Amino acid sequence: MRRYQNRLEQSEERLRLSLWGSGDELWDWNIGSGTLYRSSSWQHPVELKPETNQFPPNRDQIHPNDLERVTEHLYQHLAGTSPYFEAAYRLRASDGGWVWVLDRGKVVSIDSDGVATRMTGTLKNIQLLKHTEERLELFARCLENISDAVVICDTNFVVIEVNHSFTTITGKSREQVIKKPFDLAMYPNRFLQEIGLVLQAQGVWQGEIQDQRIGGEIYQAELNFDVVKDDHQHITQYVAVFSDISERKRKEAELSRLANSDTLTGLPNRALFSAELSRLVEREVKHALLVFDLDNFKKINDSLGHQLGDSLLIKLAERLTILTRQKERLYRLGGDEFAILLENTNDIHTITSMAKELIKQINLPFFINQHELAITSSIGIVLYPEDGTDPEALLRNADTAMYHAKSDGANRYLFFNDSMNKLAVKRLQLENLIRHGLKEDYFTVYYQPKMDILSGQLVGMEALVRFITPKRGLISPASFIPVSEETGQIVEIGEVVLRKACMDVKRWIDQGLFHGRVAVNLSVKQFMLPYLCEQIDDVLQQSELPSYHLELEITEGTVMQSPKMAIDTMKKLRARGIHLAMDDFGTGYSSLAYLKQFPLNTLKIDKAFIDDMNTARGRNMVDTIVTIAHNLSLTVVAEGVEYAEQLQQLKQLRCEIIQGYFYSKPLSAADFTQFLQDQKQHKPKLAAVPAAL
Repeated sequence: MRRYQNRLEQSEERLRLSLWGSGDELWDWNIGSGTLYRSSSWQHPVELKPETNQFPPNRDQIHPNDLERVTEHLYQHLAGTSPYFEAAYRLRASDGGWVWVLDRGKVVSIDSDGVATRMTGTLKNIQLLKHTEERLELFARCLENISDAVVICDTNFVVIEVNHSFTTITGKSREQVIKKPFDLAMYPNRFLQEIGLVLQAQGVWQGEIQDQRIGGEIYQAELNFDVVKDDHQHITQYVAVFSDISERKRKEAELSRLANSDTLTGLPNRALFSAELSRLVEREVKHALLVFDLDNFKKINDSLGHQLGDSLLIKLAERLTILTRQKERLYRLGGDEFAILLENTNDIHTITSMAKELIKQINLPFFINQHELAITSSIGIVLYPEDGTDPEALLRNADTAMYHAKSDGANRYLFFNDSMNKLAVKRLQLENLIRHGLKEDYFTVYYQPKMDILSGQLVGMEALVRFITPKRGLISPASFIPVSEETGQIVEIGEVVLRKACMDVKRWIDQGLFHGRVAVNLSVKQFMLPYLCEQIDDVLQQSELPSYHLELEITEGTVMQSPKMAIDTMKKLRARGIHLAMDDFGTGYSSLAYLKQFPLNTLKIDKAFIDDMNTARGRNMVDTIVTIAHNLSLTVVAEGVEYAEQLQQLKQLRCEIIQGYFYSKPLSAADFTQFLQDQKQHKPKLAAVPAAL
C-alpha cells in the first residue's frame, strides 16, 4: 500500500507539474452539486467561482458575444452528440479585462439513467495565440483586398500564393499558377535570374515591365520584389507586388503628346524643338538649323479668314512632313514659323539642297475651299558651332537671317553672317532706344503747313513725329518707324503724336491763330486696333478739340489689307465729324471699286508723282489722279512740292492744296506758332527751302 501510495503521489506530482508547465488549468465539475474544482491559477487569473449552479458554469463571467456558442457546444456534448466539449471564448479576468481561453472537457461519470453527473477538462490561456491569429487574419484580409497583385514565391521563383488582384490583373486563376514558376511571358528566363541575383545582393528590385494577359492583351506594370528572411536572416521567400499602370502610361503618353505637339498641325512644337536643340548643343553635335515662315501670311488670314489660314498651315505641314520624313524632323515654332534640324552635318551642299527643296515644295499651289493659293517662304540658316554656341544664339541668328532673306525680296534662303549680326544688334539698340524714348518723352511733333494753291493762305498742317534724343540727337524717321511698326511700338508713338497734336492745335485755336485742320497719320497697327474710335474720343475729350479740326491720314496699303473692316471703321470716324484722307495715293494697289466706297474727304498725291511732273507721262498721271479725286468729290492735296514750276503745273491741273518745302519744311511747335503769327499778319510766304533740308 505504501508503494502504491508512493507511485500515486509521484503520478499526481508529474500531472501537476505537467499542467503547471503547460500553463493549463485542470477543472472538475460536479454537475449535480454545482461545484467546480480548479487545479491552479494563472498569472492573470480569471474570476471563476468554485460554487456555481449556473449553466454553463460561471455563466456571468463569459463574454456575452460568446455565451450562446459555448452553451450550444456544452449541450451537444452532454446530449452525447459530440465526443468531447471544446470552445474558445472570452472570460472576464480579475483585472476587469477579457482573456481568450480554450476550454476542453469530457463527461467522466453518468448515473443509472445515463445522465452526466461529472465532467473534467482543461482551461488554456490562448490570449497571445488569439492576438497572433487576429493579426494573421488582418494581414490575410488586407492581402486579399489590396488593389495591387501580390505573388509569394520561393527562392526559385516557384509560386506559393497569390491574391485576388493577381487574377484580376493577369486573368490567371490561383490554381493555374500555384506551385508553378512565376511567368513573365514577354521576357527570357534569364530576366528572372538577373532579378534573383539583385535580390540576393540588395534585397530589393523594382522596375517597369510589360506582360500579356490570358486574352492576349498587353499591359504595363510597375513590379517590386522584396525578400523574406527567417530568424537567422536567411532568405526564404520572395514577395512580388505589381500594379497595372497601362492607363497611367496612356495618359502620360497623351499628356506628353499634347505638351510636345502642335495642336493644329500635329507637328513637334516649340517646347520639343527647344529640348532637341539643347540636346544637340550639350553633346556638341554638329548640326544646321533652318528657320522659315510664310511671306505675307497675315494677308491671307485677313483677306480669306483665319480658318482658311489654319487649313493652309495643316496642308503645308502634311506636304513638308513627307519631304523631311526620311531626313530630319519638322517643327512648328508658332504661327506660320517652322524649323528643321539637320543633325550630324554642316555640309553646305546638303543644307542648300534641303533649303531649295523646301522653297520648291512651298511654292507649289495649295487648293483650299475653291481657292488656289500661291505662297512663298523666307529661310534663315545657321550652323553649329560656327554661328552660335548656345540654343538661344542659334535661334536668334536664324531669325535674323530669315529677316534679311525677307528684306532681300523673300522666297529665298540666306545663311547667317557677321554683318547680319551687327545689323541685328543695331536694330535691338534702336528698339531699346525707342522704348526708352517713349518712357522719357523724347518723341515730339513737327508741323508742315498745307497751303491753298490759289490764295497762298494756310488751310491746315500735317503732324509729323520726330524722335530727338539727348545723346544721339535727331533719329531719322526712316530708321525708327519701320522698327516700331515691327515691334508694335508704333501704336504708342501714334497715340503720343495724336495727343500732342490735338493739344497744340487747341492752343492755337484759343489764341486765334488757326481755324483749319491738323492731319495725323494712322499706322496699320493703329488702324486695326479694335478700340481705335474710343481712343480718339478720349484724346479729343481731354484736349477739348472739336472733332472737325482733326483729319486722319490713312495709306492705301492700310485700308486694302481688309477693305470691308476699313470701310466700317472709316464710317465710324466720319460719324464723329473727323475728316479722312488717303495718303500716298497711287503707290499701293487700290481698286477703284473700293475707292468709291471709302468715306474719304481728301486724296493726297505722293511726292514721287510730283517729282515726275517734268515729263509728259508724269503730268498725265497727276492729271488722272486729280480727275479721279474730283469725280469722287474729294479734295486733292499734293505733297512734296518744292519748286515754282510744280506749283504752276498743279494750278493748271486744278489741284486745291499743296504741301512741301516750297512753302515750309516741318516746324517745331514753337516755330509753327511764329509761322501762324506771320500768316495772321499777312506777311509774305517763306522762301523756298532746298530739298536737302
